[in-house]
Amino acid sequence: MGLFNATYALSGQIDTEVVEGERLARHTSYRIGGKADLFITCHSYHALRRTIEVLAREQVPWVVIGKGSNLLVADTGYRGAVVTLGREFSHFSLDEEGRVLTAGAGALLARLVNEALTRGLSGLEFAVGIPGTVGGAVSMNAGSRKEWIGSVVRDVVTYRPGAGIRHYGRGEVTWGYRTSTLPRDEIVLEATFELEPALKQDIRERMERSLARRRRTQPIGKASCGSVFRNPPDRSVGAMIEECGLKGYRVGGVEVSPVHANFIVNNGTASAADVASVIQHVHRTVKETYGIELQPEVKFLGF
Repeated sequence: MGLFNATYALSGQIDTEVVEGERLARHTSYRIGGKADLFITCHSYHALRRTIEVLAREQVPWVVIGKGSNLLVADTGYRGAVVTLGREFSHFSLDEEGRVLTAGAGALLARLVNEALTRGLSGLEFAVGIPGTVGGAVSMNAGSRKEWIGSVVRDVVTYRPGAGIRHYGRGEVTWGYRTSTLPRDEIVLEATFELEPALKQDIRERMERSLARRRRTQPIGKASCGSVFRNPPDRSVGAMIEECGLKGYRVGGVEVSPVHANFIVNNGTASAADVASVIQHVHRTVKETYGIELQPEVKFLGF
């Protein structure tokens, strides 16, 4: 693995920031995780393309992350390069008709929701309070079983390493609960959202209702990755975990949230090993009780 060569080739490049031995706990909502060999911020498409080309040439494993809101990083960290999107990928623009909003993949989803409100555009109210970036939200089709971001996506632009930019129109992507047919080996660069004009007061009221529901039913303020498991068809994971008597189950500094059992929270002293242990215990108990193999939403890095 040509880690030294990759570091040398990328250090000092335009629109590229390279940090060695960066603690990934600083970059995840779990506030957990060891060091990455390299942490690279790419502020432009050119910088991203060059970075991926260098890493591939030097056979350095790499992964792209947003704000780490659904990511669990091992205590030992990640032997490779973690790449994140910077300035050029945080833009917003509105078309001439005032209904189509384009956002860079590195922009915060919260900013996108507020941009829509500011411009009197409806369709993203359900996403208020969901953490992370636009790119991450589009990649995982963030939302609930009833409302998800893919329903308002018109276009997606991606980068396919070794091939270049790709464009996907609405009819070329199939969206489902926590899924889409966007290729997993491509990096989302930006997305375009087709929204409906509405009164700002009406939009704000829907956002407030949605946020109030989240605050009432989720452990807001606790370090977590959000929902740990996907809901099986016609079942609630939270209800099943609660029925198994696992609310409040603890290992070290980790706890199955007493507020919502599909949230596993860091009470301040958790390790990644603690979180993984709780996830495995919940998974095993639900399978033994219901015969259902739960599918994790959380992504694991460095395990």
